[in-house]
Amino acid sequence: MAEKHVLLVEDEPNIAEAIRFILTRAGWNVTVEASGIAALARIAALRPTAVILDLMLPGRSGLEILAELRADADLGATPVLMLTARGQGRDREAAAAAGASAFLAKPFANADVLAALEAIAAPVLAASVLAGSGKAG
Repeated sequence: MAEKHVLLVEDEPNIAEAIRFILTRAGWNVTVEASGIAALARIAALRPTAVILDLMLPGRSGLEILAELRADADLGATPVLMLTARGQGRDREAAAAAGASAFLAKPFANADVLAALEAIAAPVLAASVLAGSGKAG
C-alpha cells in the first residue's frame, strides 16, 4: 500500500495539533510547517501525497503558495486542501481559481477534514498502487 503522507501548512499550533492527531489516527504520516515562506521548499523536499494549506499564513498567503505550486511543472498536480477561518464566498472562489482541489472553512468537523483529504488524495494513492504493481510483474 502506498504511504499516505500529508504536509500540513498551518500556523496556529492548536489547529495543527488537532488535525495532526485526527489524520495520524487514520493512518496518515503528517508533517507540519508553520511558515508560509518555507512551505514550497518543504513541498518540494517531501513530495507529499497531498497538502493541507491554510489561507492566511505569516510571510506568504496560502493563495500565493498555491499559485506558485500550480505553476511548478514537477509539483503542480499535488492535491491541495485549502483551509480558511473566513468561509466567505470570495475566499472559496479565490481558492478555486488558484487551483485548490478542495476547500474547508474553519471550524470544521474532524470527519470533514479527513474525508476531504482522502477524497483529493485517492487518485494519487491509486496511481501509486498501480505503478507499484506494474513494477512487481
